[in-house]
Amino acid sequence: MIELYISALITFFVVIDPPGCAPIYAGLTAGAPPAHVRAMAVRAVVVATIILLVFALFGEGLLHALGIGLDAFRIAGGIMLFVIAMDMVFERRTQRREDRAQKIMETPEVEDVSIFPMAMPMIAGPGSIASVMLLMSRTNGLSASLVVLAAMGTILLLTLAALLAAGPIMRILGAKIEAVITRLLGVLLAALAAQFVIDGLKASFAA
Repeated sequence: MIELYISALITFFVVIDPPGCAPIYAGLTAGAPPAHVRAMAVRAVVVATIILLVFALFGEGLLHALGIGLDAFRIAGGIMLFVIAMDMVFERRTQRREDRAQKIMETPEVEDVSIFPMAMPMIAGPGSIASVMLLMSRTNGLSASLVVLAAMGTILLLTLAALLAAGPIMRILGAKIEAVITRLLGVLLAALAAQFVIDGLKASFAA
């Protein structure tokens, strides 16, 4: 169970990327009252948690309803995560996030950024949704499922802490250190994505 928790923890940390969300949130909420900034951070994480829980609990049923096998989803999800990993290594993911944030900031009428873009797609994006469904599909029994959900909850709490402390985090890390961390996490995510694909192929050939 400890290995499952650590594996899920690393996966969610890399995909959700709390340190990467912090500077984007800091830029989006620049000039906003502190109380409003805290409220939006809490709302963003709560909404993202609900979205991920829905896919964690009912995602497999949705796949069956669509006639999609779990092995096919493992392969597709692994490929998707690998693409995200490549974007992280070459910093394309960070650039897209910054471009999205800039567009939001250039629209004066948009004040509440908790739902879009923070809750979705930055926290509960395609990568995190695919990850929670993949991890839940690999569990056997209630206890293993609870371990995966506990790991997801841990990272979401860490994300909330990162959003609340976005300003100080940016001053401590700096752009260069953040870029190094992002690249290292991208390499790790690429290996995890490859494992998902291998597991899906093995199960498909075994069947």
